[in-house]
Amino acid sequence: MSFFHDKISRNFFIGIIFFILLSFLFNIIIWKIQKSIVQKTIINHDNAVVSYLLEQGISENIIAKAITNIKTTQDGEKLLYKLGINGNTDIRFLSFISNFNYKVIFINCIKFVFLTAFLLITVILYLYRREHLYKQAAKIVLDYSNGNFCNYLPQSDEGSIYHLFGCINNMAYVLKSKHETEHNAKDFLKKTISDISHQLKTPLAALSMYNEIILNEPKNVNTVISFTKKSCIAIERIKILILTLLKITRLDAGSIDFEKKEYLVIELVNTAIENLNIRAENEKKKIIIKGNQNETIICDINWTSEAIGNIVKNALDHTETNGQINISWERTPIGIYIFIADNGNGIQDKDFHHIFKRFYCGKGSKNVQGIGLGLPFAKAVVEGQGGIISLQSKLREGTTFSIMFPYKTVS
Repeated sequence: MSFFHDKISRNFFIGIIFFILLSFLFNIIIWKIQKSIVQKTIINHDNAVVSYLLEQGISENIIAKAITNIKTTQDGEKLLYKLGINGNTDIRFLSFISNFNYKVIFINCIKFVFLTAFLLITVILYLYRREHLYKQAAKIVLDYSNGNFCNYLPQSDEGSIYHLFGCINNMAYVLKSKHETEHNAKDFLKKTISDISHQLKTPLAALSMYNEIILNEPKNVNTVISFTKKSCIAIERIKILILTLLKITRLDAGSIDFEKKEYLVIELVNTAIENLNIRAENEKKKIIIKGNQNETIICDINWTSEAIGNIVKNALDHTETNGQINISWERTPIGIYIFIADNGNGIQDKDFHHIFKRFYCGKGSKNVQGIGLGLPFAKAVVEGQGGIISLQSKLREGTTFSIMFPYKTVS
């Protein structure tokens, strides 16, 4: 029975068994004491009778026969009745039995007091330990409800109560996880709102200034055209910022169902850089593609191409004139790797571990027009499809991004 797995209940049961054994032992001891008292009482009574008969001159043979006689007669009963000794005689008038009775009552009282005290102590200790355990559990559960998960219910023993504590602890782990997730989500939302506010502040201020200039010089066509173009650029930046944030939010919420199909890797890469080739030519930079033209990959081409495009755009942002971006891929025993390498300025050590943080711009990015969401977006897309994104970089030598889709998650 599970009752015996509970240490407190088990100790209580052992105490009850010990109480029964102790009662049995006490009864044996009391029986022996009572036996000794009865023996002494009878011997003293016989001694008194014999002594009196001897004083009256009765022969020893007759006395001996009288003492050892076990046969009763009606004459004997009549004589005892005349002496006032019969079944209705009050024990107080039988002095030799009265003393015996008092001793037996005294011994039984001692036995009753001792055994009762032992039983009460056993029950009180059981109830005290159980009450202490319940109060401790109640305090910890109350802490759970208040969001404090520093302590957990004891699970050091077996039994139904500790099994219940284990279930409550498992529930606490889930609540703690949800609490931390909600806390992190609130912190992230707070930080994101702050970052969005900061990112929008500059283009909105620029738009306000451009519109003011246009309103002040409506007849100056060149000025109107120039600042209208600048306004369009600022609006486009705001649009990109909002759209990218919405996409990342959807990825974080897990509301994106990637439509994975098999595509040629070259098709994926060409889709990714389709809108970047003209920029590369204008900036006198080269995008070189190298890899097995027949190699395939299973992914969502729309989301994945946009992620790769963001990495290539980042490479263009950090590559000087006549720079070079190499895109290659290869099949390995564990998955498909796509490499995007540039010969730009590289990443400083202090920025290396912050590259995938949202809105983060390193020291080398001050002159780069970006909002710091391209790489976090790429990371979210790749990891959302079960892939892994990593990078290697050497200062003033360039950076290489690696995207890997393991077979077990893309097939």
